[in-house]
Order: sequence, then structure tokens, then C-alpha cells
Amino acid sequence: MALLEVRNLTMKFGSLVACNDVSFDVEKGSVVGLIGPNGAGKTTLFNCVSGFYKPTSGRMFFDGREVTNLPAHEVARRGAVRTFQVVRPLKEMTVMDNILVGAFLRGADADTAREVAEECLCLCRLEGMADNLAGGLPTGYKKRLEMARALATKPSLLMLDEAMAGLTTTEIRDSIEIIRGLKKGGITLLVVEHIMEAVMSIADKVVVLDSGVKIAEGTPQQIVEDEKVITAYLGAKFTERMKRTGGVTRND
Repeated sequence: MALLEVRNLTMKFGSLVACNDVSFDVEKGSVVGLIGPNGAGKTTLFNCVSGFYKPTSGRMFFDGREVTNLPAHEVARRGAVRTFQVVRPLKEMTVMDNILVGAFLRGADADTAREVAEECLCLCRLEGMADNLAGGLPTGYKKRLEMARALATKPSLLMLDEAMAGLTTTEIRDSIEIIRGLKKGGITLLVVEHIMEAVMSIADKVVVLDSGVKIAEGTPQQIVEDEKVITAYLGAKFTERMKRTGGVTRND
């Protein structure tokens, strides 16, 4: 059953068509990867789904209810929450207080909000950092903090916009394990990412955009073998590397 349904979504900025007639579903309990070259329209699509942009045309449904024209805060209240490519924590506040901001979205009392925030600290492997100032965290931990703050809103759909960009190999591995843990906990994820080995190891389905148009949709194995995707984005070297390593592997 689809948690998110995107139907014929088009977003124009004057004469520029950033997304053109894009349709896809995000099934409950799944991880869907959204990939494509720079300028493909991935973040624009995120902005439409999360209510930051009102699409030029098309419709979107979340948990069976239309959200096409809702503002971002209302979409978040319904349970679809996103992170951003460029992390912007509340620098002068502690890690715990940053996460509490998310927990209070649903009107929780102070005790309940703190319980939720402590749970999110653990889920995102930020234990022991509750009292650290957010502005002093390394990039990898700031990205985890942004994820934890989003999780504190108790979403049913978490949308991650390049949550692994700029991370070390170890940090990427940790992020993959965090995402797998969230999925096991019942959270559905829509993930934009350029680190293909990571996307292909966590995604149940991959949607590929190129110049604002959906050019492919399928399992990770189907995507790495799709000639249109290889030409537009992955390249022959990536495909050969996947062949040498035995193809897409999943460790769910």
C-alpha cells in the first residue's frame, strides 16, 4: 500500500521545467531511493512533496489524503518530514534542545518531549552528546542531529536529502545502519543520495530522474542494468564495478 503517491507532478520556474510529469509511489515500510545527475530535479521534487513549493500541476497524496497545496508545517504535522542538503542546526543550543524543537511539533508536554528526544538520540547514535552545543559538532554528527530532530516529530515518512554527502566511509556505514534500523522500526523513507553503493544497499526501489523527467523505476538490480540510467547517470565504470563485486547486495 502506498504511503506517498505523486501523480503527474510538474514544477516550472518561468520557462524552466524543473520536474516534468513525474509519477511514483512510496510504499509503506519501504526505502525508496531518488537518484539522478545534478540538476535532475530531485531537490525540487522534495520541496514540492514537503510543501515548500506549490507544484505548477499534478497532485500528491499522503496516507490517502491530498496534500498538494498544503504548506510545509501542515505536511510535517501529517507525518511527512524532511532533512536538507545543507544542515542548519540551532548552533547556540544543545543537541538535546535541537531535538526537543522537533518533539514539540506535535504539542507534546515537556516530559513526553524529552522521552522522545532521548529515544531519537539513541536511534541516531548521538548518545553522550546531549549537552554539546550543536554548532560545534563535526559535519557527520550535524547530519545525524538533523535526522534526529526530524525523527522527533514522529514521522511516518522521513525524507533524507543527501544525508551522507561529505561523510567519511565509516560515517556512511553508520548512516546506512541507522537507516536500516529506522526501517525496521516502521518508518518509511524517501532518500536522495549520490553515493550509489549506499543507495543500492538500502533501497527497495529506486526512481531515477534526468532533466526533470523520470527515466526509470525499479529494484536496485534493475536500475544498475538499465541502459538509459547507465548513459544518463551511473556510467559504465559503476556498472562494471557492480559486476565485479557480484551486483547489488542487501543486508536487511
